[in-house]
Amino acid sequence: MQPFPAPAAPGGDAARWSAVAEWYHAYFTGLVMTMVTRRGSREAAELVFHIFRRQHLERFLPGLEKLGIAGLPPAVAAARYHYLSNAIGGVRVEYMEESSRKVWVRYPTPRWAWQGTALCAIPGEVSRAVLRGWHAHNGVSLGTRRLGFVCTKQAMDGQPGLEGYYCEYDHDISEDERLRFARGEEAPDFDPARAPTLPTATWPQDRLQKARRNYAMEYVRTALPELIALHGPHEAAWLGGITARLVGMQFYSGTAAAFGLPDQGSAQDFARFMVALARAQGDEAELIEDGGAPGVRQASWKLMAGLTQLHGAAFDAWNCLLEGALSAHNRRLDLKVARRLDQGEGAFEWRIAPRGILAGPIPGART
Repeated sequence: MQPFPAPAAPGGDAARWSAVAEWYHAYFTGLVMTMVTRRGSREAAELVFHIFRRQHLERFLPGLEKLGIAGLPPAVAAARYHYLSNAIGGVRVEYMEESSRKVWVRYPTPRWAWQGTALCAIPGEVSRAVLRGWHAHNGVSLGTRRLGFVCTKQAMDGQPGLEGYYCEYDHDISEDERLRFARGEEAPDFDPARAPTLPTATWPQDRLQKARRNYAMEYVRTALPELIALHGPHEAAWLGGITARLVGMQFYSGTAAAFGLPDQGSAQDFARFMVALARAQGDEAELIEDGGAPGVRQASWKLMAGLTQLHGAAFDAWNCLLEGALSAHNRRLDLKVARRLDQGEGAFEWRIAPRGILAGPIPGART
């Protein structure tokens, strides 16, 4: 077995990380659109609620500590978290502090989550689910029953962005009051000079670029387990898989170009793409050749690292990104999984060969 190196992309790490961020960003947006078009607005909103609530529970309080804003008044801390954490992810957010008890956040268009024309397909119910899952729960996590979020605009309703403010009331509020809508109110103008800033010593530019990749990957890391929990493994593998296949086909050419690789060609060319993608994701990967079909071995899975009791349907859905990309690269080739890291086999391993060749035992695969 002779490993051989994949060529480096001419754009360097920044170009590779940017391509991976776009790859996973598209997968997340596509998954929500799949739910809207194939299951309806209600089930799409339910999934989005669970995605953002899970992210909130995992990230909000630790994030306050990392950003150095723990201990601030609740409305200030909540709004600054959204402003700073999204800035790290490369998402535009505006911050306007009227007082320590009323602080605005505004997500102007173009909206990051619903990129491009996807904005036209996202119902208001889905956007409200984001707010219910995260914004409305900040007070609960901070240990106060007086903090709520007031939404004043939503982009999919034809308004210029998503906007609203955190409000600390002078009395305890009910669960229903944690999120309310006041469409007649208007946010003040954004003044960058008055907004909080990231300490440059802690967040240098190269760290920000890698963080934007991780930011996009985090949405898929959260979405697939929640999809499985809500719809069961078989349905989730199909919903997540058809989305992944479409995204892989649609985004393959641009991703390959960012890696400095051809978007059409041989099995060996596609194997090089898989290694480049894996390494840009932060994984250990190598090309392998056993005298038979060329293949790829990936010894880590950064996307799902640390998750316990992860169902195999998560891999089944995610792997369709590669299957979709291969169909765009060369529709006469097949991709077959020979080993699975998520099933305790030490690594992921794939083989690539002309259609029909991989129907039987895979040369060099562990039996």
